[in-house]
Amino acid sequence: MEIRSDLFRVESEIENAWTLPATLYTDPTVFAREREKIFYRTWQVVGHVSQVLEPGDYFTTDLAGEPLLLVRGTDQRLRGFYNVCRHRAGPAAEGCGSRQLFRCRYHGWTCDLDGTLVSATGIEGVNGFRAEDFRLAPVRTEEWFHLVFVNLDSQALRFGQALGDLPKQAEKFPFAGMKLFERRTYDMKCNWKTYVDNYLEGYHLPSVHPGLNRELDYNAYVVEPHAGYVRQSSPIRGARPGDTTPRRYQEAREDLSTDYFWVFPNWMLNCYPDNLSLNIVLPLEPERSLAIFEWYLPEKDLACREGLGGIQRSGSNRGRCHLRDRSEESRLPQLLARPV
Repeated sequence: MEIRSDLFRVESEIENAWTLPATLYTDPTVFAREREKIFYRTWQVVGHVSQVLEPGDYFTTDLAGEPLLLVRGTDQRLRGFYNVCRHRAGPAAEGCGSRQLFRCRYHGWTCDLDGTLVSATGIEGVNGFRAEDFRLAPVRTEEWFHLVFVNLDSQALRFGQALGDLPKQAEKFPFAGMKLFERRTYDMKCNWKTYVDNYLEGYHLPSVHPGLNRELDYNAYVVEPHAGYVRQSSPIRGARPGDTTPRRYQEAREDLSTDYFWVFPNWMLNCYPDNLSLNIVLPLEPERSLAIFEWYLPEKDLACREGLGGIQRSGSNRGRCHLRDRSEESRLPQLLARPV
């Protein structure tokens, strides 16, 4: 089935713009084409550097239906492969952990950490067999901001080109000194674009996130579209003279702000002066998505196992709310499964 080109007509003038037609959120043909044309060809977050810190550390995952293996080599280089033995397509590795070699459980073919086939049982005497033809197939892999990225398209833009100015804008936040505090997943009955649509507007901030709205200067809220991402930012409001409202951030300074980055097509960074969260939205079906939320805190704030509760006691009885408020958009798509 062909997708009508007029469904993708985009108004150049924002005053005339409308949301995409509803069929683009429900049509199985569109969904299949998106996986092929978008998710196979863009840089996707697949893990965290803490999973592959030492030589031999590895983890397996799935991206757009493709099984993947990520591993730190003895040369400290991070590599990615399709998690498929080139003999009979068994998995080269399972789960996560640390290995010196990867041995397929089907026939025992064994690969080194760099994907080289080092042992093929029972293959002696086969004419024309070359081990180099059966090494694990590589995928493009990068690491940035303590995150691990993969791109299945060998012809796609280099990682740095795809991100543009985002690293320069995001690296002012101290993510390098933060540790994972909590991870949650939400199975949502909506198209993945519905979540993105809601994330990309701050219009709902005062009504849906009142706790967060108290911290931000909503009148100075800025949205900056870039080639491959969108940045939403706001200065910290801070307490005014005579204001006794409990706040997480009591003072306003030029260097204190919040930045929300959406990176095409489906991952987001929510950056605050003292914490950061990552959102990833994975398409499962035309009207079903998986949202992954991860919260990162400075190591000193992880000393108390209650985590965010400890932060609440140390300064704000709404600390937990502020850390999660902008991330927990998952409730909105339950009500807005399709655009009108």
